[in-house]
Amino acid sequence: MTNSTLVLAENAPAFTELGLAPEVLKALADAGYVTPSAIQAAAIPTLLEGRDVLGLAQTGTGKTAAFALPLLSTITGGNATPQVLVLAPTRELAIQVAESFEGYAKYRKDIRITSIYGGQAYDTQIRALKRGVDVVVGTPGRVMDHMRRGTLKLDNLKALVLDEADEMLRMGFIDDVEWILQQTPETRQIALFSATMPPVIQRVAQKYLNKPKEIRIENKTRTNSSIRQRYWFVRGMNKHEGLCRLVETENMDAMLVFVRTRKDAEDLADMMSREGHACEALHGDIPQKLREKVIDRLKNGRLNILVATDVVARGLDVERISHVVNFDMPHDNESYVHRIGRTGRAGREGDAILFVTGREKRGLYNLERHTRQPIEEMQMPSADAINKIRAERFKARIRSSVKADEKALAPFVEMVESLLEEGLDSAELAAGLARLVQGDRPLFMEDRPQASRRPDVRERNDRNDRNSRGPRGRDSVAMETFRVEVGRVHGVKPGHLVGAIANEADLESRYIGQIQIHDDFSTVDLPKGMTSDVQKVLKNVRVCQRPLNLAKYEGGPLPRRSSFRPQDDRKPRSPRRNNDKRLNG
Repeated sequence: MTNSTLVLAENAPAFTELGLAPEVLKALADAGYVTPSAIQAAAIPTLLEGRDVLGLAQTGTGKTAAFALPLLSTITGGNATPQVLVLAPTRELAIQVAESFEGYAKYRKDIRITSIYGGQAYDTQIRALKRGVDVVVGTPGRVMDHMRRGTLKLDNLKALVLDEADEMLRMGFIDDVEWILQQTPETRQIALFSATMPPVIQRVAQKYLNKPKEIRIENKTRTNSSIRQRYWFVRGMNKHEGLCRLVETENMDAMLVFVRTRKDAEDLADMMSREGHACEALHGDIPQKLREKVIDRLKNGRLNILVATDVVARGLDVERISHVVNFDMPHDNESYVHRIGRTGRAGREGDAILFVTGREKRGLYNLERHTRQPIEEMQMPSADAINKIRAERFKARIRSSVKADEKALAPFVEMVESLLEEGLDSAELAAGLARLVQGDRPLFMEDRPQASRRPDVRERNDRNDRNSRGPRGRDSVAMETFRVEVGRVHGVKPGHLVGAIANEADLESRYIGQIQIHDDFSTVDLPKGMTSDVQKVLKNVRVCQRPLNLAKYEGGPLPRRSSFRPQDDRKPRSPRRNNDKRLNG
């Protein structure tokens, strides 16, 4: 494989100079795009030449347009089978990429685009594929299912895109990706995009890409420079109160709040809603159609705060998101990068705020070292600052009411004049009416006593720091053992089960516990109390061409010697340590 790192000029050319189709340029002009990003300026001419591309760039740099624009400029429409296949690690990213393709192809009426992913009914996807499609965007598991059913044929495939390849590796999909690659024509063009280049991804690139042009966008930092990063050291008030103060004082459009678990998402969304904020939760227990409606409400401004878990928010690209709040510390550094990458996209400015507890001090230092950027400390607004803002807003409501039309105010004017004639003081009367409007909820708040200021949270020599790291596991989630009807004789590997369960059940892989492979069945530990809908989905999931038929394990104790715990493939470890480490992805 020939690697050729492309060094980009500071002055990027305009889109009109890159050789894109007129219809695509017209769609870009409608969107107001003039100058391509670094990855776009480098990848578009290369893909238009028909060459394979190996692109390394961080999230939020415009990778989708980097491959969508040139491919839409070169393919023909009206085909019975797809000419372009895009593989994405999650359903949310697959939907987002498909929407981007549709936007760029708005003036190419002959091109049909569809997305296929777990959680959506098969019959809907099969009908779309039977009608004929030119671009398919899907998750590896569902793409494999359709290929095996014969409903997705890749005989005439011209281009294959692997988007966020390192994420597919972490989710256990790399074997599925290789299987799909082996079923495609040797003449197809491949574009592989990844934020990092672990050895497994390097091996895939060397094996399947044909003399690719390597495009490496070197960043001094691993996060978007247009994102302002801050942290709040949690003390003196709880996180919920801190979040409320942020919402009241930050100059924000929409806010995305990340928490660890689905229950946390529901509880926090309920609390924020009771505070009067337009807030909803987004997590794996929510049906796909309802999730799409939630995202639509966020896009059109009917929703201002979205509380989400990591898996469902990956790939989320909503222009209104001005703030990302890490309500809970991310479980690893890459998750932090992906989380805050939901704001400040495509050159826009954004804010990322991290809540840090006393036990998470070392994690903050590790994030700074990983991102190569300082995270500045912030102080929560005082009660006085909040009260001034509330007072101004309340007075604005009164002014707005007074400016209403005279007919609407007339009966109230009569009542007030009558009360004044009874001898009530005008100021007291107005205050009474204001209190009536406010109700029982206090208008003003009081500051709680603050804990004494601790030393710099990033002090490396703090002895307590070394013992303060929280567990990297499942956050004490209760687990129970399930049996699946696929085992060693069927060729199953732990990664197959991790990938299938994580994708189809929308379950973060760190909540998938011990896996034990037996001759004709396997067992896997999953969070206790999974809904019947999720269990029903997992019953029908196929791994190694067999349905899992997931059911609670009713057998006796299992030996530990053949057990497996998912782990991050980026750092190879000895087999003994693999049994004790977990994947934080």
